[in-house]
Amino acid sequence: MGSYIPSTPAERSAMLAELGLKTPDDLFAHLPAAVRTHELNIPNGLSELEVSRVMEGMASRNTQFTSIFRGAGAYWHYIPAIVRTVTSKEEFLTSYTPYRAEISQGVLQSIFEYQTQICELTGMDVSNASMYDGASASAEAVFMCEERKRSGVVLSDSVDPQIREVIATYCESRGVPVVVLPSRDGVTDCEAVKAALAGGTPASVFVQSPNYWGLIEPVADLAEIAHGSSAKLIMNANPVSLGMLKTPAELGADIAVGEGQPLGLPLSFGGPYIGYLACRKDLMRRLPGRIVGQTEDNQGRRCFVLTLQAREQHIRREKASSNICSNEALCAMTVSVYLASIGAEGLERAARASYANAHYLAEELDKAGFHRVHAKEFFHEFLTECPVDAQMLCQKLADAGILCGLPVDGRLLWCCTEMNSRADLEKLLSVIREVC
Repeated sequence: MGSYIPSTPAERSAMLAELGLKTPDDLFAHLPAAVRTHELNIPNGLSELEVSRVMEGMASRNTQFTSIFRGAGAYWHYIPAIVRTVTSKEEFLTSYTPYRAEISQGVLQSIFEYQTQICELTGMDVSNASMYDGASASAEAVFMCEERKRSGVVLSDSVDPQIREVIATYCESRGVPVVVLPSRDGVTDCEAVKAALAGGTPASVFVQSPNYWGLIEPVADLAEIAHGSSAKLIMNANPVSLGMLKTPAELGADIAVGEGQPLGLPLSFGGPYIGYLACRKDLMRRLPGRIVGQTEDNQGRRCFVLTLQAREQHIRREKASSNICSNEALCAMTVSVYLASIGAEGLERAARASYANAHYLAEELDKAGFHRVHAKEFFHEFLTECPVDAQMLCQKLADAGILCGLPVDGRLLWCCTEMNSRADLEKLLSVIREVC
């Protein structure tokens, strides 16, 4: 604790003497005795061995699955050992907002590298940092598109329900209309979007591809429809899928957002995660959060600066276009180290392995009566019918150390990644055949 209690007993005594006091309790003497706590009733401390045993006993109550076939927004991917090795270094582990940017070169460079990699991944011109997660990044992207004479977002029910809820919550606070359209065959209905834009008032169209059901959306067509009505297109994409699919920029999107968890962050019971947000250059001034740029100092040396940061987010919050104030530097560095360690080829291999495993599983499940609900192309998630009781099947698989696909209205949403070996797939199929 030495690093967190910097003053010595002698220094504390000197400070109290300067104030004319004798003990720390004297600092609170003006408070009524009735509201002061004298006994905290803290139990006696345990030895390190005893604490270790207590924690191990608590941890043993958790169910640890040896194989996972569930996604729906958070994904089980391999994380190279170097990722944890680098990010656990003391100088990185507590990295936070670079308020004194000129002396925070290490933190600024880590953010700059992260932004560069996100731009390469999405094909966009500029990326920010500090988005809390993919859902809040999606809502912030909607706000970026708002104009004085145009307001509102159009999206399909094929978007992850949790993302839709967050967008709706954000938009309600500002009176931004949210139009949710029914999907068609599992993907966004282009004709319905065209009709929703006919009035000329919505500012943006939001699409998730691969969507909640894992299906590939007609993003290029939606971009054409949106731009034909002078609206912006926002594309939410699983970053691993971009290892083999076209980038948002190639498909015509104006803004690319998504959940960065698959890029080196463990599942961790749901967080902390990080959202990525990138856009075309003409929207750069609307980006929330912060942008780090590269420049030279007066001696010609490479250095980094906070190129753009909306200060009203911190000090004039009533006029802020965004309230993103904290910093996701550690999570951003994790993403950056992950991408640097596996490289473009490694990301493509992870994407193609996930794709291949999911398609093999879909074919084998179909033979067992778990037919796909949608006939559209998919990446690494797919929805099937469930000819048996879904909860019973989940329990049988859990007993075998397998996390089943997500039950959704009596159906199952399955997911595969590069972590699912052929042996894992066969074990899953074996249990399913027994149950059926």
